[in-house]
Amino acid sequence: MKLIPFILGLTAILLIGCSKDKITATTEQGIEIETITTTDTISVVFSTSSNATVTGASSLQSVTIDGNRVTIVNNDRNPITYLLSGSTSDGYFKIYSPKKQQIELNGVDITNPNGAAINVQGITDSVSKGKAVYLVLKGNNTLTDGTTYSNTPSEEDEKAALFSEGQIIISGTGSLTVNARGKSGIVSDDYVNITGGNVTVNSTASTFVSGGDTTKVAGIKGKDSFIMTDGTLSISCSGTGAKGISGDGTAVFNGGTVNITVSGNNFGSTSGGGGWPGGGHGGNQSSDNSVAAKGIKFDGNITFNGGTVTVKCSKHEAIESKGELTVNGGIVYAYSAADDAINSASTMTINDGFVCAHATSNDGLDANGNLYIKGGLVYAIGSSSPEMAIDANTEGGFKLYVQGGTLIAIGPLENGASLTQSCYQASSWSKSTWYALSVDSSTYAFKTPSSGGNKLVVSAASQPSLKSGVSTSGGTEYFEGTLLIDPSVSGGTNVTLSNYTSGGGGGGWH
Repeated sequence: MKLIPFILGLTAILLIGCSKDKITATTEQGIEIETITTTDTISVVFSTSSNATVTGASSLQSVTIDGNRVTIVNNDRNPITYLLSGSTSDGYFKIYSPKKQQIELNGVDITNPNGAAINVQGITDSVSKGKAVYLVLKGNNTLTDGTTYSNTPSEEDEKAALFSEGQIIISGTGSLTVNARGKSGIVSDDYVNITGGNVTVNSTASTFVSGGDTTKVAGIKGKDSFIMTDGTLSISCSGTGAKGISGDGTAVFNGGTVNITVSGNNFGSTSGGGGWPGGGHGGNQSSDNSVAAKGIKFDGNITFNGGTVTVKCSKHEAIESKGELTVNGGIVYAYSAADDAINSASTMTINDGFVCAHATSNDGLDANGNLYIKGGLVYAIGSSSPEMAIDANTEGGFKLYVQGGTLIAIGPLENGASLTQSCYQASSWSKSTWYALSVDSSTYAFKTPSSGGNKLVVSAASQPSLKSGVSTSGGTEYFEGTLLIDPSVSGGTNVTLSNYTSGGGGGGWH
């Protein structure tokens, strides 16, 4: 039985209890949804010079050791802690279990040249298939898959260097590096929840076609959902058609730090896509066997509640939701050299937080439904005309609504926008120049891009003032140092601001 319908209705998932014997996952309100209490520990030590050793197993566990290829079938209905250590260049750890399990990685290094390094399977029945695995990180750990998967049983899935049929919940104070060479880095057929630790995924695997079906590769894929609560996650994808984080369901970012770089080409036939940092429009795929290389892509809603998320993509959109996209807090920086920086197929809403959407070949922010800016700070950069800094689907009867917050836009706003909060246009703007926007007692210093749209538009709760060519020191840095909050500002030239009507008028850039 899956827990997804219940979990998706919760606002956040936290891992608050972590010890040798028990891990408890709860919501922010303290409602317990997942608990594991392990009764026994089985130790698995891998070796570069001899067979792996397994200790602590009982008659209820069937253990198979083939060199450093370890398979355990747990016939006990009680959860077990599996403690993995040691190193092997030709091995794996595979478990079959009817219960959720805890795996502690304690300085382990596993390379499987023929498939997954860790493979968690359920016992094949309707009750026990797809149980959670609690992955606790201690010390420095590395998992590497093979460039080909040659020994997967026909009735099983094996989709990643770290694969589980059930949920994957990652915690701890250690680190995990996943090198994905043949398929994805980390995949759950349910959800992935990162609550602690330092996780790095290096993906060189590419999307490929077998028998007419496209296999989609990602750094991390939670089939039903992805939840980031705490810790650090770094993903680098250079494979063709690969994505940083993807899923068929939803994504929620509650905290922690996420850094994603996707430099691989699109797979199959697309309408373009240039290099990084330049290039043409990424466009839509022209066939069912085409796969775009995107930073974050989910078929459901994407929500940012906290933390810091940085995404850079060279051939397609940096962040895309096929549902709604909402920013309630945190820091979101998205850069695309070939398509929209941030795109939603439905409504996009920014309620709070800090958002920078920088596109060198298309729109900064692009919603195919209504787009609401209600609060927070938004720095949106679009490419030259006809692209926009902020685009809503006017053709479909939707609108851009600027209702609050602080807005800096390089490029025009969507035609026919509802500007409840007044917007102002600079008489002219210069590229690669520091500007200071003053609003009441606050100062926002920002550096303009080396290219972009033909307008500089700003908006704030009260009428701001603007200076160009300023010198800055100090302040709080955002978006890789291109925005400073309350720095010391000196020099500069006053810039004339006039009332802005979306889609109309405008000075050029130098």
